[in-house]
Amino acid sequence: MTQTRGRFFDEMGRLMNDAAGVAQGVRREFDTLFRTQAERILRDLEVVTREEFEAVKEMARLAREENEALKARIEALEQVASRGERPPAAGQAGPGAT
Repeated sequence: MTQTRGRFFDEMGRLMNDAAGVAQGVRREFDTLFRTQAERILRDLEVVTREEFEAVKEMARLAREENEALKARIEALEQVASRGERPPAAGQAGPGAT
């Protein structure tokens, strides 16, 4: 009688192990399928990648800095022109510039 009972539990244990293995396989398959579908949808929507976004963000920052420098230079040239002075050569600080 003990032998039959032990064998039953051994078979149940193997069955549970097999079921757990199958469940893990199904989960991995689902994750892979979900990830593939999500990537396809994002590609179809033409969503930019993080790297592309960061590159454009950096370009915009540099352009803003350059615009601010040019704006300051224009203001300095306008002040010089309003006083009738000769404008400074490129790369030289104008009057009142530090």
